[in-house]
Amino acid sequence: MSELLRIEGLVRRFAPDRAPVIDGLEFSLRAGEYVAIMGESGVGKSTLLNLIAGLDKPDAGSIRLDGRELTALDDDALTLERRRSMGFVFQAFHVLPYLSVERNVALPLELLGVAPAERDARTQGMLAEVGLATSASRLPRELSGGELQRVAIARALVHRPRLLLADEPTGNLDPRTATQVLTLLKAQVGAHGGAGILITHSRAAAATADRAFELDGRTLRPLELG
Repeated sequence: MSELLRIEGLVRRFAPDRAPVIDGLEFSLRAGEYVAIMGESGVGKSTLLNLIAGLDKPDAGSIRLDGRELTALDDDALTLERRRSMGFVFQAFHVLPYLSVERNVALPLELLGVAPAERDARTQGMLAEVGLATSASRLPRELSGGELQRVAIARALVHRPRLLLADEPTGNLDPRTATQVLTLLKAQVGAHGGAGILITHSRAAAATADRAFELDGRTLRPLELG
């Protein structure tokens, strides 16, 4: 498998007189991989995700996605890169309450200017893949938590991103629904040919990934979760 993401010498500090949250981090991710990153609160998991997404800028180091140096891009170019190449799933579902399920899922395609016929076909296909084909016209207030997270997964993947970033996506779900969502998330990442990074506090959630790591600020130490 080809290398999709490479991080080298990554440093992020939030004040000159404080120790870096991320300090010289090295990491690589291959196409097709789905990995989990664990760690105590405050060790920099969400900071790392924000740096990869270009929502925060490192103080030093390199982040390359498909060979493109993300740290060299300006804000407009990073916004376009996120739209084209990344998908996001969060603990809070972030669906738009006034849009139907179908419109929520189609939004990334609309932002990319995908033609209506193709947009509709890809949206309907994605809804079918996550088990929401019969819920296209419903509003978010009519859905359960598990269904809302399925909408979020469909929206994150409908534009076929190279990299999916998931930050505690099951934090608001009961254990049974969380297991269903994690299974779906991994299957969809694999089905669409990209790669995924799951940030989680849950060892059970991390065990669903191909590889698991613990972040300590300087390194991502491989974990064996059985």
